[in-house]
Amino acid sequence: MIRASACLLLALCAGDAGAQPAYPARPVRMIIAFPAGGGSDIVGRALAQQLAELLGQPVVVDNRGGAGGIIGTELGARAAPDGYTLTVGRSGGFAITPHLNPKLPYDPVKDFAPVGLFTRLTFLLDVHPSVPARSAKELIALASSRPGRLNFGSSGPGATAHLATEMFMSLAGVKMTHVPYKGAAPAMTALIGGEVDVLFDSVPTTLPHARSGKIRPLAVTTLQRSALLPQLPTLDEAGLKGYELASWFGIFAPVGTPRAVVSRLNTAINIATQRPEMKERLSSQGAEPLSGTPEDLASYLRRELAKFGKLIREAGVKVE
Repeated sequence: MIRASACLLLALCAGDAGAQPAYPARPVRMIIAFPAGGGSDIVGRALAQQLAELLGQPVVVDNRGGAGGIIGTELGARAAPDGYTLTVGRSGGFAITPHLNPKLPYDPVKDFAPVGLFTRLTFLLDVHPSVPARSAKELIALASSRPGRLNFGSSGPGATAHLATEMFMSLAGVKMTHVPYKGAAPAMTALIGGEVDVLFDSVPTTLPHARSGKIRPLAVTTLQRSALLPQLPTLDEAGLKGYELASWFGIFAPVGTPRAVVSRLNTAINIATQRPEMKERLSSQGAEPLSGTPEDLASYLRRELAKFGKLIREAGVKVE
């Protein structure tokens, strides 16, 4: 199947060579709106390497960190719509930040052409071992009996971990007290040290501490169980029907990029995510490969924007 798809990609690239230069005819820039070494950089570079092989041109990663991803994302939105500048978009900058920053210099829907989803990072519901709960149902019962007395950590107001907990409390009908930290690492340190009782965090961050017994994972936040922790139920299975939250990553081009170029890039992404080496690299980060059409990503983005917008309004989340 992969070989057949690769042949299709080559055919697409050469199909209109008589009318215009085949795309791509020069290196492609991939903007990652965060510094090197972070989660966005790791998965983005993995995809860039695969796309370079499939498209026959270098895909150059351009890390443009700053302002929580706003600087790099705006740069991607303002680039020429010719397919030579792509942006790695993620749930935070495309589905959450628009509801928290009314002066955002880009619109994730109006300024970008969706190309394709390529991976999703699962989160876990974790507790400190001193918390007398060994399942999500037991945690809900405990929080119900102690309104506001359990503390939950996050990497800051409006962060994915914060909103994951707000969603949990909303569906479970419980109340816990928010203790924000300046980043995911300090929040995890606080959980290990017992400063907070509860924390939602990603699989790769959680796994080493769970294996050592320093924290106790109770459930996963996606509708499917994690391949790395198949024994853990989903929150949906635990009774919070419809609970689904993940940190997802997709490729976006500037609005106005020719449809033929978007289609070629989408085909390449779908081939790349099915390659064994790509699957292995993503799974080592606790991520799962995704595929689909540009329309799938557009629809998914609209649903995510609506979901987080409703959650942020109801929880009264504000960022100073």
